[in-house]
Amino acid sequence: MIDREKMASPRPDFYRRGWKSLNGAWKFAFDDENIGIREGWQNGHAYEREITVPFCYQSRKSGIGETEGHPCLWYEREFTWDEQAEDARLWLNFGAVDYEAVVWINGRWAGSHRGGHTPFSVEMTPFVSRADKTARVTVMCRDSYDTAQPRGKQHWNIETDRCWYTATSGIWQNVWMEITGPRRMEHVRLIPLPDQGEVRVKISFAEPDVCGEVRWKLKFEGGEIGTGAVAVKGKRPEFIIAVRQEDPIDNTVHLWSPEKPVLYDLELEYLEGASACDRVETYFGMRTIEVKENHVLLNHFPLYQRLVLDQGYWPDSLMTPPDGEAFLKDLEMVRAMGFNGVRKHQKIEDPVFLYLADHMGILVWEEMPSNYEFCQEGMDALLHEYGEVIARDCNHPCIITWVPFNESWGIRNVLFDQEQQHFAETFYHYTKALDPYRLVSTNDGWEAVKADFVGIHDYESDGEVLAEKFRDMEALMGWTAVGKMVLSEGRSYGGEPVFLSEFGGIAMEDGKTESWGYNEKAAGPEAFAERLSKLAGAVNRIGGLAGFCYTQLTDVEQETNGLLYADRTPKMEVDRIAACITGEDGGGR
Repeated sequence: MIDREKMASPRPDFYRRGWKSLNGAWKFAFDDENIGIREGWQNGHAYEREITVPFCYQSRKSGIGETEGHPCLWYEREFTWDEQAEDARLWLNFGAVDYEAVVWINGRWAGSHRGGHTPFSVEMTPFVSRADKTARVTVMCRDSYDTAQPRGKQHWNIETDRCWYTATSGIWQNVWMEITGPRRMEHVRLIPLPDQGEVRVKISFAEPDVCGEVRWKLKFEGGEIGTGAVAVKGKRPEFIIAVRQEDPIDNTVHLWSPEKPVLYDLELEYLEGASACDRVETYFGMRTIEVKENHVLLNHFPLYQRLVLDQGYWPDSLMTPPDGEAFLKDLEMVRAMGFNGVRKHQKIEDPVFLYLADHMGILVWEEMPSNYEFCQEGMDALLHEYGEVIARDCNHPCIITWVPFNESWGIRNVLFDQEQQHFAETFYHYTKALDPYRLVSTNDGWEAVKADFVGIHDYESDGEVLAEKFRDMEALMGWTAVGKMVLSEGRSYGGEPVFLSEFGGIAMEDGKTESWGYNEKAAGPEAFAERLSKLAGAVNRIGGLAGFCYTQLTDVEQETNGLLYADRTPKMEVDRIAACITGEDGGGR
């Protein structure tokens, strides 16, 4: 069941009560001459503009809506908080700031972060007065159009084209404050082991000298099914919780699946003596995902995936959802149109999206935003930020696949260049070291290197031609329709599952000469429906596929190949779309 209170929070998967939102009006300035630090803006500055956080300045929702490039941005606001215990610690949290951020509290440096898609925290406690309970937060952000910087679908020029969109700079996810005791649980890793009827719990504290007790409470469907306490010493304690419920006939573990997305709630509280230091509410799903021969198995049963490519852009707010209901509406539409999952394309989405996907049973492929230049700086940036992505999202049962690279972006010569092949395969092994419980599509689209399956992109507009091409999987491991090799040199097909992980891209004529799609545009709704029916019907009839991903959920700026317009209005009846996607309409035959 979706908890509306948690859904409204910035981290419903890692929930602390009493958090305080810092979204809203902030003072704001561009610093194109890079004079802010030299002139001491962190110590006080006469800001002439205002911005609505968490919307980036390029979006209309920010109140600014200017798309010109500005390499340096400054934010500032003051806020107060309620009473707190004498030994309390105060934390300032940022969901994502693109690309580099430096934070001052009351004019004193408090921390910094590099990476545009991952969260970070700074401690406020040393820089504020407990008496007046007021803080002045100043944030300087640096962003650029550097192609070595992981940027995903953000264009590297001011002008957008093809499938790249308006850039995002500065704060673009939630900002909030939390209060903890003298010890803080920085991260909790939950590893469900359904076959053993257990969940392994790994806690990372912010401090090294931890010596106390973790009390846990396990719940299922609102009812308490277990409690316990574990003595902990050191920064990274681990323990195991038995999840099986005694049943007169059998021990029972409730498994998570798209058809039945059941979840276990877990409360964790850390104490030293009688003093409660920190309390977190989280959850997990008991499910397995694996490859056996040419099948993907969920909970040891074959899983056929019907995914839709989801860019996560909105007309007025760009990468940030316009309101608290936007993610829910998108995922309800995904389900209504016959899909059982999304490939979140070139974007690390807000934790609220993943919380909803967990509770609604929507499968997710999470894909690292690409950079576009193979160089030392780019390799370092990509690998570091990718590790932070997995650390943030590795507990979500909805995520079944990690995608480090898409279509050789950032590794353009991976087909034959051994340096780039080694770099790409590093991500496969790094992912498996961090999270061996999910699948990896290392370079999805073509020129595949080591991966758990082969993901192929093909925008052939004739369904029967596409189906014939995929009839013989062995022969398929040659050329694709766009003139790319399916496998990189030195790699061979070993019978792994094959996904048609991008196809479709049907655009509809809308009178905008600047709009773009993969093929000739459909003349109107009926032509659009006929082409979708024939193409999806043919794909549904391809034997041997482990699943597909249709491009795409919505129109985005000049790219008009969505099933929905950019404002989320369907281009044809939703029931009719669902019949096409599932093949229930007969595929136009």
